[in-house]
Amino acid sequence: MSNTRSLSPERTPVGTLQIGRGRATRRAYGFDEIALVPGSVTLDPELCDISFDLADHHFSMPIIASAMDSVVDAEMACVMGELGGLAVLNLQGLQTRYDDPGEAYKQVTSCDNVSFVEVMQKLYSKPIQEELIAKRVKAIKAKNVLAAVSVTPNFAEKYGPIAVEAGCDILVVQSTVTGLEHRSVLGTPSLDLTKFCKRLRVPVVVGNCVTYETALALMETGVAGILVGIGPGAACTSRSVLGVGVPMATAIADCAAAGSTFAAQHGVRPAVIADGGMVVGGDICKAIACGADAVMIGSPLARAKEAPGRGFHWGMATPSPVLPRGTRIRVGTTGSLQQILNGPAHIDDGSQNLIGALRTSMATLGAASIREMQAIELVIAPSILTEGKVFQSAQNLGMGRS
Repeated sequence: MSNTRSLSPERTPVGTLQIGRGRATRRAYGFDEIALVPGSVTLDPELCDISFDLADHHFSMPIIASAMDSVVDAEMACVMGELGGLAVLNLQGLQTRYDDPGEAYKQVTSCDNVSFVEVMQKLYSKPIQEELIAKRVKAIKAKNVLAAVSVTPNFAEKYGPIAVEAGCDILVVQSTVTGLEHRSVLGTPSLDLTKFCKRLRVPVVVGNCVTYETALALMETGVAGILVGIGPGAACTSRSVLGVGVPMATAIADCAAAGSTFAAQHGVRPAVIADGGMVVGGDICKAIACGADAVMIGSPLARAKEAPGRGFHWGMATPSPVLPRGTRIRVGTTGSLQQILNGPAHIDDGSQNLIGALRTSMATLGAASIREMQAIELVIAPSILTEGKVFQSAQNLGMGRS
């Protein structure tokens, strides 16, 4: 039997590049390798509409807080909702394992860099308490904001209905890589997304994916949105541990193209949400220009005073008992969530007033809406972050800040 590996036609990379004889590939781009090109029209930032829709829900800003324990608890979700955005609570994290998770957070943030993985593995080994799922959802709903929660595919059928019964408005089914089919050595059936979406009664967002084919297949199941991105997060190590991932600019563009195909066939486009790899305002602007309707960010919001991580940020897969694919990083606490999102900025690195940055970028580019922003010209620009920035780099200021 031949052991040569071949690619099916739909998986064959577009283009003529090769990494070796008989091994075709294509070039992919990250945010730092592209730039947005102004045209002949500019606007006042106040004229730019940055709102987006997810199913029947309307949001005044296209920013979603990641379902990470260092970023979102019930209090953070309420503040994010009051500011016009959305925060997603992790239903399989510290918030549902401990009635009062304060001591667990203290242990995570106080241990050293050598022991933190073992500390987290121990803390996350405590069983999930199903009654806490309802308690956390109700705490968010008590503030009259939308409640969004996240579960992994293997627990969606178990925990999803509990959250919905408690008043959950949006359910995110999320794993490092989500495909349409999963084969198990145990022979257990995988989650049927089509049936699940019809039965659940609330919009379902699913992820993560990075290819046109997978994005289109996921959209066909009836989801309200897809998450795009594998491994670009500040605290994620999947790219080094597993070697998987696609640079974000290319991944977003490919999945946005799937959204356009779906819209042409069905008259509606599920939301394309870029997830990970965005640290400053310019990254968010580029993500939307590549085709995203909204962005999901973690580390920038983990720096908020309201964030439960106390100045630290860690990946969802960090406490894995067998193969951690995340780490804990110190991001510091730089301001309130209001200041990080809406300013005024008191830091020169682009990490504050993210909404102001988006509006100003759109105004400079002449884009009056998210849709128009998705149509502006992009160029490949590998020197965009270093050109003329010698003094900033040497003095660790602005764009040269490490």
